Amino acid sequence: MDKGLSGLNLIRQGKVRELYDFDDKILLVTSDRISAFDVIMPDLIEGKGKVLTQISLFWFKQLESIVRNHIVTANVDEFPEECKPHRDYLEGRSMFVTKTEPLPIECVVRGFITGSGWKSYQNDGTVCGIKLPEGLKESEQLAEPLFTPSTKAEVGEHDENISFEEAVKLIGEEKANKVKEISIEIYKKGVEIADKLGIIIADTKFEFGILDDEIILIDEVLTPDSSRFWPKATYKPGGSQKSFDKQFLRDYLKTLDWDKQAPGPNLPNDIIAKTSEKYNEAMELFLGS
Repeated sequence: MDKGLSGLNLIRQGKVRELYDFDDKILLVTSDRISAFDVIMPDLIEGKGKVLTQISLFWFKQLESIVRNHIVTANVDEFPEECKPHRDYLEGRSMFVTKTEPLPIECVVRGFITGSGWKSYQNDGTVCGIKLPEGLKESEQLAEPLFTPSTKAEVGEHDENISFEEAVKLIGEEKANKVKEISIEIYKKGVEIADKLGIIIADTKFEFGILDDEIILIDEVLTPDSSRFWPKATYKPGGSQKSFDKQFLRDYLKTLDWDKQAPGPNLPNDIIAKTSEKYNEAMELFLGS
């Protein structure tokens, strides 16, 4: 990874995003990097950062009646003067946001049994300590969405699913109950909107921060990086599904002799192109262009 944008104070470089300090505000820039299994791939997916930013902005707007978010502006003309030399790069892939105290958990909501949840269910019939009915099929819809938090790993480390009780130990009972309530509510709102567009949101993860003792929505929202999107038209429980997200990349990586540890393998041009196509397809479905 590079050293960030010249003249700006880089305070954190994550797997995909870079954060630049502006006192009580942050410039959040979404790169074209892609990670899988918590490992950053060496190849970029051109335009991916813009896709994630534009989809997030769409959802922040849709969900603001439920929960406040950290957006100040996504209009680069309204960014601080120091950002102007980087205008062309920042256009479409950056947001100027209010600084918060991020909660140290990721708030995962599962509406369908898939991914690590399916693996856990096959092992002992539970997901993050929650006992589920017997006989569920892979990709089957759950009776009610589950709140299954995870740890927030540093770059190069793996997120780990945790129980609600463990989340309480990390952030306290009141905050844990509140983020559970908000997470499920905004997931259901997202599902309702996506359903009209022919999309199933199988699962997703949200991040929250504390600002003036209030829990607000931060980072990214309902993007192909943080969610599993399936086309309704081809959905059929009992196996894996077609998707508009990076599951395509994960599936490819599973065919390789790779131990899911850094460094990630170089990606063939056709895999890069197909991954880019999946992301753009998701943006077109949500934004209509």
